[in-house]
Amino acid sequence: MDINELRKEAHDLDVTVWVGKSGLSAVTDELFDQLKERKLVKVKFHRAARAEGTVEELTEQLAEDVNATVVETRGNTAVLHKR
Repeated sequence: MDINELRKEAHDLDVTVWVGKSGLSAVTDELFDQLKERKLVKVKFHRAARAEGTVEELTEQLAEDVNATVVETRGNTAVLHKR
């Protein structure tokens, strides 16, 4: 499946993981579990989380932590795909 197909599929997904002031470590286990059950997960970064870096930087770090691929980032939201 190519990246454009994944983006189309992710368009209608609801956000299921929210990153807040507790940072990335607080959601890593939950995101990992969700990626086991579905191939795409949408993540939203609240303002408090964005104090640690840009959405793109945080998304790359989160993807590395859970062994996932970044499909896209848009605004304060990112979509991750399990490898």
